Amino acid sequence: MLTALALGLALLGLLALAALPLAGHRLAGRIVHGGCCVVSAGFALAALGGMAFGLPEEPLRLPFGPAWAGMSLAMDGLSAWFLLLLGLAGVATSLFALGGAPRGLVAWPIFLGAMALALLAADGFTLLLGFEAMSLASWALVALDHREAGNRAAARLYLIVAALAAACLLPCFGLLGVMDFAAIRAAPPEGWRAVAVLALGLVGAGAKAGLVPLHAWLPLAHPAAPSHVSALMSGAMTKVALYVMARLLLDLCGPVQPGWWGLPLLVLGVASAVLGALRANLEEDTKVLLACSTIENVGLVVVGLGLALLFRGADLGAMAALAAGAALLHAMAHGLFKTLLFLVAGAIQHAAGSRRLDRLGGLIHAMPRTALAAAIGLGAAAGLPPLSGFASEWLLLQSLLAGWRLGEIGLQMAAAAALALAAMAVALAAAAMLRFFGLVFLGRPRSPRGAGAREMGRLQIVAMLLPAGLTVLLGLFPALALELAGEGIRQLVGPMVRPPVIGLALGAGEGHSTYAPLAVALLIGLALMLLWAVVRWRSPAIADRGPVWNGGFIDPPAELIFGDPLSQPSAAGMAQPLRRMLGGTLLAARERVTLPPPGDPRPARLEAGFEDRIGMAPLTPAARIRDAMAAQVERLRSLTIRGSLSLVFATLVGLLALVAWLEGR
Repeated sequence: MLTALALGLALLGLLALAALPLAGHRLAGRIVHGGCCVVSAGFALAALGGMAFGLPEEPLRLPFGPAWAGMSLAMDGLSAWFLLLLGLAGVATSLFALGGAPRGLVAWPIFLGAMALALLAADGFTLLLGFEAMSLASWALVALDHREAGNRAAARLYLIVAALAAACLLPCFGLLGVMDFAAIRAAPPEGWRAVAVLALGLVGAGAKAGLVPLHAWLPLAHPAAPSHVSALMSGAMTKVALYVMARLLLDLCGPVQPGWWGLPLLVLGVASAVLGALRANLEEDTKVLLACSTIENVGLVVVGLGLALLFRGADLGAMAALAAGAALLHAMAHGLFKTLLFLVAGAIQHAAGSRRLDRLGGLIHAMPRTALAAAIGLGAAAGLPPLSGFASEWLLLQSLLAGWRLGEIGLQMAAAAALALAAMAVALAAAAMLRFFGLVFLGRPRSPRGAGAREMGRLQIVAMLLPAGLTVLLGLFPALALELAGEGIRQLVGPMVRPPVIGLALGAGEGHSTYAPLAVALLIGLALMLLWAVVRWRSPAIADRGPVWNGGFIDPPAELIFGDPLSQPSAAGMAQPLRRMLGGTLLAARERVTLPPPGDPRPARLEAGFEDRIGMAPLTPAARIRDAMAAQVERLRSLTIRGSLSLVFATLVGLLALVAWLEGR
């Protein structure tokens, strides 16, 4: 199996090389994206087969690598779970790209292969190689439309965050002493080295995942990239970063670490969930809204990982398995429905010519298949039963409710506060998804392009319906999914635990509540059928037709053939209550009313906006340091020849001294 996966990685590399001579050929996109689709399907099948029928026990040693040891590949329960997500997201996004214009043909297979390499790595060097190649390839894809100044700024910021992640993860693995994962587990870090690994790993992996306060790149990079790239970045790349965090902090560092390790994850996860959900309610661009929703869901996954650490440190194995199962299930659920929603956003932009919520509307009639897929994805993102988002969030909230079992009162209070904030984040996310669907698909078209929108091609429809169907299946059978993830859960919290599963239902521990999704789906179906029957029975045989109420506005003039846009809800108007209640504290929201003087016929104007100061806080000192370093480097231009040669000589002597010190250890 590992040999087949290695061949898949090699095939992706060959596709990237073949994209160079094929550039400009009419079949280039079909060859590259079609090949990536096939390889991604192979990844998914290999991961599914490994979890169902047995994982390879020995790693595969590759005949090349660094001087101190060769590279190695392995697949255990944790990596197989995330490889399955990568394969499914890769199939959907490659299919979507296959039906469009060929773009980024060299970087796309490298992006897929680098993520797979990071997931299959059995040593630190291979993981870092895949992680950094993933960052560079995704940066190239974000910078595709570099002619626009905003896209260039987003690409620069993304590259800075990627460099920060590398600058943290490299010394993090250096502090572990060895690169082989088995050797690290045998001798986990202790003392100050362990604390340094926790801090560096949390910053390095959290920056790529989009955790607060290192999240500012995410709402900028996703709109700049093509839609299929945004879908894979949000659906899979952020999960690779979460995989690195889980692998490093829960698996490699082992159960010897104290339980308080979970507190930083809990705090950052809750902050990300609340801030991301609130921003999703205030944004007026579809892709930025979805990117902020990714921040929220990444935060929920990190909350689950933090709880798993807390429960594991308190020797509560069943509760640790509940929290770890919630984290893994939500990572899979979010990867699928967020891949779907970014593809939906791409289809909307292509058909209606805009990403702005106030330029859309009424698309449910012009794009019914896209509207159906969007309803499934948005319902899962809103946590509606019986979809996948509800199952994973139910598990997470159940694990938070069990926080009273933690021995220390401080940890109990932290879990209770996290429960309240996570519940608020879930409610805010539901409001944001309702706002998205209502403004985009309901009402009347707000532009001629929106009125003339049409469905995309057959391949794009299939690409959207695939993750939509998987979202429904995962929501109906989450217990089967957690059974597959059982080995990964045991790898995170202990070999003796079992997944929180009772038959086809989810259980929150012995004697506690259960969630049976099939029964819930049956009850919801019966309730809808009963409602339909009552409406049919009570309604007249012939529908009455009458004029539409315009909300108190007069009838629009003849030239406004789509109706007066002022008579429909706006994105800013729907966000106003939340902006006033919460935005002023967390996002520095502002509103200003400009009234003309008496006698002036100009209308009054309401200007509203916000500023994410939390996201910009880490960037401001970094920009100052960059400017200071640039000023010092600029002084080197005025050095004489003697000064330049002296600087080179001093650098050489310093490097030789460093090498001598390292060899003497």
